[in-house]
Amino acid sequence: MTIRRKIILIVLPLLMTPLLMTVLVSSLSARNGISIIAAEFLRFKNDTVLNYARSQWDLLLNNGFNSDPEFVAAAKEAVSSFAGTIIRSDTELILAVDRTGSPVMATRKIELSPAEQESLAESFANELEGWRRLRLAGESYVGQAAFFAPFDWYILSTEKEEVFYAALGQIYRRTAIILILSLVAAAALLIVFSNILTRPLNAMVNVIREIISTGDLSKKVSLQYQDETGQLGHYFNLMTGELDKAYSQIKKYAYEMVLAKNRETRIRHIFQKYVPNNVIEQFEEAPESMLKGDNRVMAVLFSDIRSFTTISENMSPDVLVESLNGYFEKMVDVVLEKNGIVDKYIGDAIMAFFGAPVKGDNDALLSVEAGLGMLASLEVFNTRQNSLGMPPFRIGIGINYGVVTVGNIGSEKKMDYTVIGDMVNLASRLEGLTKIYHEPIIISESVQRRAASTYPCRLVDRVIVKGKSTAVRIYTVRDSLSPGEKEAWDLHAAAMELYINRSFEKALDHFDRVQKLLPRDYLAKMYRKRSEDFLKNPPPAGWQGESVMTSK
Repeated sequence: MTIRRKIILIVLPLLMTPLLMTVLVSSLSARNGISIIAAEFLRFKNDTVLNYARSQWDLLLNNGFNSDPEFVAAAKEAVSSFAGTIIRSDTELILAVDRTGSPVMATRKIELSPAEQESLAESFANELEGWRRLRLAGESYVGQAAFFAPFDWYILSTEKEEVFYAALGQIYRRTAIILILSLVAAAALLIVFSNILTRPLNAMVNVIREIISTGDLSKKVSLQYQDETGQLGHYFNLMTGELDKAYSQIKKYAYEMVLAKNRETRIRHIFQKYVPNNVIEQFEEAPESMLKGDNRVMAVLFSDIRSFTTISENMSPDVLVESLNGYFEKMVDVVLEKNGIVDKYIGDAIMAFFGAPVKGDNDALLSVEAGLGMLASLEVFNTRQNSLGMPPFRIGIGINYGVVTVGNIGSEKKMDYTVIGDMVNLASRLEGLTKIYHEPIIISESVQRRAASTYPCRLVDRVIVKGKSTAVRIYTVRDSLSPGEKEAWDLHAAAMELYINRSFEKALDHFDRVQKLLPRDYLAKMYRKRSEDFLKNPPPAGWQGESVMTSK
């Protein structure tokens, strides 16, 4: 049997069988996938309308307007307007009907026949929710249905049935065309290839003989067939020795080049993802030093976006990712500008540290400047968010300064240059406390001691964070203060000393004065309430102003 026949008889079935199986499986998978995705998309839209309607109803309840027909009507109109904003084609339709089947809300004008209204009224009465096939204005629709009891609405998010299933017909037609063309092309290529392959074999044997006589190449192959390829393999084996010599020489040259660049390559491969080039150059003289763990005094910063879950629920995934990328870009630029290193992203949170791999003289101060810079950059970012009609971000920042362990931590397959230790955990807790004390940035006392001479700091509290038994002083910091704010902060400092020394009546007077200067100040209001409570129920003996946190 000739080689050409062997190729056709073996290769063609091997090509055709998996091709046919792949086409069949792909078609079925595409059909199911498109149907599921489209159905889920309609359900998502229906859920979105329901969620918006609930938010409007909750707003009425919270403000006591749920019994006012005018406000209820306004809420319904808001839901109708919102439904219109999520429509993406002329064939989509979101509507709500009452118990009679009459439309009370629709994204476009529609007239239902009496039979269609009767069918919708029956669905309403039978509480039929989920996937539905129905007739609307004489046309077939598919969609998702759900009830909204506060408005007594039966809400449907629908699409014309012919549009919903249009993609499936295209998939079947295109699949058939691709299958036919693939089979024809495969058969044609095999015929051409087999003719080309068998024609030059004898000529290739003669060329290989010539190469052997000159001693140019060397390589061995196993002999499997007694045909032209067998002769080709036999003579190819005679060349393997010479090829091995040439390959050995090539390896020698390559190895010498690797040795020459080995030191620089190791350093850059380790740090090029998260350390500036000028820092890498400082380690080129001693590359092994950076791979060891080291106890070092450093500053650690945590930041987190407030109510991020709520923000993400009201934004599409692509817009959310775009906003997050823009936010991270501005925050990271500030950290790098202050010689910090972004350790990692934890969801929407950022962890950064200052003082490694190169320690500075003012790492704590630089970390505070980074935190203040992040707040300033956030205002610029939120201005852009507002111009695009997207929700602004609010963040909390916690900073601590102390001894940590820094180095490459992990396994040989995956390592991170990071910091660990109790001081890191406290920095994370401080970030969480920003929500409790309504402050955008909270720093530890160790940071305050190094920043107070440059930036105004304000004592927030003495706290025992979760997992700790001793209290620490925590502070907030600002870039600058107005004269009124400075006076209020000075009064607050005096009030805190009175408060900690159990002079609650005098402290209460001071906090009243702070609140008059800063009417919206949360800390003054909080400590005024605490002082009043302690006047009635004094704290236990040994109390020194500490507050115990029972959660992170």
